Amino acid sequence: MAYRFFSLYLLPLVILAAATIDSIHAVEYVVINKAGSTPGGIRFNSDIGAEYSKQTLTSATRFIWRLFKENTPADRKNVQKITLIIEDIDGVAFAVNGEIHVSARYVGGYSGDVKREIMGVLFHENTHIWQWNGNRQTPGWLIEGIADFVRLKSGYIPGHWVKPGQGSNYDKGYDVTARFLDYCNDLKNGFVAELNKKMRSGYGDNFFVELLGKSVAQLWSDYKAKYGNIN
Repeated sequence: MAYRFFSLYLLPLVILAAATIDSIHAVEYVVINKAGSTPGGIRFNSDIGAEYSKQTLTSATRFIWRLFKENTPADRKNVQKITLIIEDIDGVAFAVNGEIHVSARYVGGYSGDVKREIMGVLFHENTHIWQWNGNRQTPGWLIEGIADFVRLKSGYIPGHWVKPGQGSNYDKGYDVTARFLDYCNDLKNGFVAELNKKMRSGYGDNFFVELLGKSVAQLWSDYKAKYGNIN
């Protein structure tokens, strides 16, 4: 759910800032609530909080490294600080330049278990911080699909996601692509990790052929057939 917002909201700020350092991996986590006086900002403080958010980000970072098989600093992006900002914006969340921006309006209006939902959002957005993007050549559907694949493997997915086999095409992104990538990962354990590694320097659809021996279109056809070509 990487919604790209770049507007600045010049509102009076009630800022709650907290930082922690993962001493083992030297990543600093900071949480800033810029919407502390809004219903969503108040709910964030009461139902989620800065400390829990930092714990989630720490867990998500380690989970992503394990899933991507990035066992040494040389395997990963050089990210030393991740800042979570809760602010009064539309949409859900987006990640840019080491920052994860979450909509206080979304937090305030969410009708279910908001703590669990935001955990899932943070796993998704934190993936954008760490994943390789092929020097900006990787298509958006795959970037978002990999982020939702991480969320899928974390277990923090919402009930409205498509079921395995659903979706009209592999390039729909998000949950549709995540389910497809999960199928591909079952064909070859560690496929997504290898795909991400290949995207360190560039991207081509031929990566699917190189890793699985079939084109992405053929893999999608096989995936749909496995589940009876459901819509």
